Amino acid sequence: MSCPLSKAILLVDGYNIIGAWSCLKRTRDAAGLEPARCELIEALTNYSAFENYQTKIVFDAHYQNTSSHQEVITGNLLVYYTNFGQTADTYIEKACATLRTEINRSTISRVIVATSDRAQQLMIQGYGAEWISAHQLCCLVRDSLCRVKRKSKAHKQSKARFLANSIDPKSRQRLTELRMQLK
Repeated sequence: MSCPLSKAILLVDGYNIIGAWSCLKRTRDAAGLEPARCELIEALTNYSAFENYQTKIVFDAHYQNTSSHQEVITGNLLVYYTNFGQTADTYIEKACATLRTEINRSTISRVIVATSDRAQQLMIQGYGAEWISAHQLCCLVRDSLCRVKRKSKAHKQSKARFLANSIDPKSRQRLTELRMQLK
């Protein structure tokens, strides 16, 4: 018996993306890493939900002597902080090696890694993962935001077309009664 493929997995090299997206670089330079991380997390929360990706943003311990930990943001997104001394690159490469087995067993459909690190790109592709650059991810996130806005706008327009759809049910009922009295 074969089970259906689960959703795709997106692994994101967090600091690599922050260093590559101009909006996140500006935030990092003006306010620090924490606000830039929060912006990236917010952008990828929406993107992951829209694309139905299981997303993991990986951040290096970044010179902090801490043990690894992860934060579940939503059902589709978690943030992972590596152990002191472990890079995001190393973590992502090991994850790709592990996930290769899952792809072979057809328990996941695909693994996508977002980074602009050329050496990592070659390594993860060797494990059968797909690669997208930081710039491509930025464009995909923007595109999904536009699609969400268009979809939302179209939905609002169709409902707002008639006055009756924009008033509460009690008022709508009262107007119907008044209209019936006039006939």
